[in-house]
Amino acid sequence: MIKRPLDLDAVQAFVRIAELGSFTRAAETMQTTQAAISLKLKRLEDRFGCRLMERTPRHVQLSAEGATFLDHARELLEVHDRALTAFAGARQRLTIGISDHVAGPELPALIARMNTQDPQLLIEIRIGSSGDLLQSFDRRELDTVIVRLHAGRSDGKIITQEKFGWFAAPGWQHRADEPLPLATLAEPCGVRAMAGQLLDAAGIAWTEIFVGGGVAAVAAAVMAGLGVAALAPRMLPFGAVEVGQRLGLPELPRLPVLLHTRVQEARPREALAALSAAFKSAVQG
Repeated sequence: MIKRPLDLDAVQAFVRIAELGSFTRAAETMQTTQAAISLKLKRLEDRFGCRLMERTPRHVQLSAEGATFLDHARELLEVHDRALTAFAGARQRLTIGISDHVAGPELPALIARMNTQDPQLLIEIRIGSSGDLLQSFDRRELDTVIVRLHAGRSDGKIITQEKFGWFAAPGWQHRADEPLPLATLAEPCGVRAMAGQLLDAAGIAWTEIFVGGGVAAVAAAVMAGLGVAALAPRMLPFGAVEVGQRLGLPELPRLPVLLHTRVQEARPREALAALSAAFKSAVQG
């Protein structure tokens, strides 16, 4: 009996669903519709005669059979990619700038996922402030940037929106007779500017107690008990506490993450779609 070969598109859809935990985000990665992704998975499940995913209205998770197949599926796709690229010649280069307020602790895993999407793509990542990265993008020094919304610009595609809060170390107390001590990033930083404007509008006196060259440095200053910082929760070490309500600080808005790109070729666009979907998954938890 001749066994029918597996549909590689269906295998790829299965891997993307497993990695992102979502049919919708898998569809975004593969630049198709959720219905098409569902159909691909159904065909693969019909081929095996078992369910690979357990679906509920709120969750998607691997079945026991799906967990067993996942490593084999990844190996199959890797071998397929190596076969396609064996005679492809020089690697295509893609330079990406990512805002320090966006990158977060998930960045190594996201780069690995992007590499899995296209192992032959040469990826160059630069981390910086949104303003500096947008200037580099406008000078055509970067192919793509993933940044926060920046004043004076209305371009870019929104990937997702992220909650921000006022965070301090456990047990940190503010002396009511002193200005609010803030840990911030160096200028230009849109989050720093927004935090200052909101505090000024609320009539809350504040002073910069620490200026860091990156979000990791600001988070370290917070956990050292130097003061308060406006940050996304995923940027902070475990144990940091939200103090905005207790101190009567103005509520911070949800801030968008935007993609600016001039890339047109199919392969790097697919890799960017994978990275965008992964960022959306990381931000939304």
